[in-house]
Amino acid sequence: MVKFIFLVLIFSLISSSIFAFTPQDYSNALEKSILFFQGQRSGHLPPSQRLKWRADSGLSDGSSNNVDLVGGYYDAGDNVKFGLPMAFTTTMLAWSVIEFGNSMPNQIENAREAVRWGSDYLLKASNAIANANADILYVQVGDPNQDHRCWERPEDMDTPRNVYKVTNLNPGSDVAAETAAALAAASIVFRDSDSSYSLRLLNAAKKVFEFADKYRGSYSDSLGSVVCPFYCSYSGYHDELLWGASWLNRASENGSYLSYIESNGHTLGAEEDDFSFSWDDKKPATKILLSKGFLENNIQEFQMFKSHSDSYICSLIPGSSNFQAQYTPGGLLYKGSESNLQYVTTSAFLLLTYANYLTTSGGVATCGSNSITPADLISHAKKQVDYILGDNPEKTSYMVGFGQKYPLHIHHRGSSLPSVHDHPNRIACGDGFNYLYANSPNPNVLVGAIVGGPDNRDNFADDRNNYQQSEPATYINAPFVGAVAFFAAGGIVR
Repeated sequence: MVKFIFLVLIFSLISSSIFAFTPQDYSNALEKSILFFQGQRSGHLPPSQRLKWRADSGLSDGSSNNVDLVGGYYDAGDNVKFGLPMAFTTTMLAWSVIEFGNSMPNQIENAREAVRWGSDYLLKASNAIANANADILYVQVGDPNQDHRCWERPEDMDTPRNVYKVTNLNPGSDVAAETAAALAAASIVFRDSDSSYSLRLLNAAKKVFEFADKYRGSYSDSLGSVVCPFYCSYSGYHDELLWGASWLNRASENGSYLSYIESNGHTLGAEEDDFSFSWDDKKPATKILLSKGFLENNIQEFQMFKSHSDSYICSLIPGSSNFQAQYTPGGLLYKGSESNLQYVTTSAFLLLTYANYLTTSGGVATCGSNSITPADLISHAKKQVDYILGDNPEKTSYMVGFGQKYPLHIHHRGSSLPSVHDHPNRIACGDGFNYLYANSPNPNVLVGAIVGGPDNRDNFADDRNNYQQSEPATYINAPFVGAVAFFAAGGIVR
């Protein structure tokens, strides 16, 4: 019996150490998390392209409207360029570099390149506004209803590449303000390395935000048939206006944006608590972004943002007075059955960013009578990051190409179909479904892709047809870049 107990203890120790990730492991995950974005590229691929199974695609995008909309990212496993999640992805990639760029010295150029691929496209999409030619922001390329009837490589696309826009008559404050946020955040990324590009981004951000604020309305109302149910703006546009103004305040150091926040905050949700951060809802992230002004610069008008940030943090921490999150038996934050890991990566990012702000100011998060330290936030974020990388009941990494076991049948057209290099002949719209329904692993490894993740009982189906669990998305990866960079540098606040 004693021998049995001893063996059980030894096995437990071995099991618990299997996923004791090292800084080198996190560095590997960081490199892969950034590389993923090359698999999502649209347009002309540069000689530096490292995922060689991809090739040029969407080279006539925008031509139907006599505008150049070549480039940008496909959002997930399809071939549509959706403006709202693409802008959010760019914002979060930029924020990852801003907060954690010092923690990714070997990957900083790759990270900047990923940001620029998004910001270059957003400059094209907003060119008419930036140059005062017209009140037009292009927000989507591709008819999703037609695209989703096909299973074809982006290099073979023959579905309509319709162009969709918001204007002064058909507004879209949500997508426009998120675009402004992305351009402003990107301007900070390039401030030191490319000052002229940075200034161009900032000037465009200002004009796009002015457009978003002047012509108010949700793009779901203007373009509902092609953005819903895919990327409906369920939270409305108030959160994006406050988010966009907050990024412009940080990027421009122009007091007018601070005044805007003070004057309009009460009608834009600044005084409301919110506990979900995603491509759709920006409120908790905005509070944490603005809390920096109070914590580090003692801007008294921003004190309430510290309180709201604490409320968000407390909602995630089991045992706190405001705890309301749900976790799987294995310890994963769980918010929904579809693409749940998007909420995990955003929450981990916010936990670590807030830990940075609190550490710099010597502060803590207040949960009723309890104090939550930056170390507590880091520990909680680490559990979520480690779960994604393989420390979970399934003992599988949910990042493709990382670890010994990871999803092989992801819901992604380009990954699941033979590449144009291996199969030069075109694969027609309907013919691709043979590959969708096949049992064989995807022929092209989309390295670094984080999939939707397991269900609320930690169960995962490595099934190409289960898109809720097996589909990757740019907005899942973007915040993870910053989070995993933090641990790649040893988990130390810098």
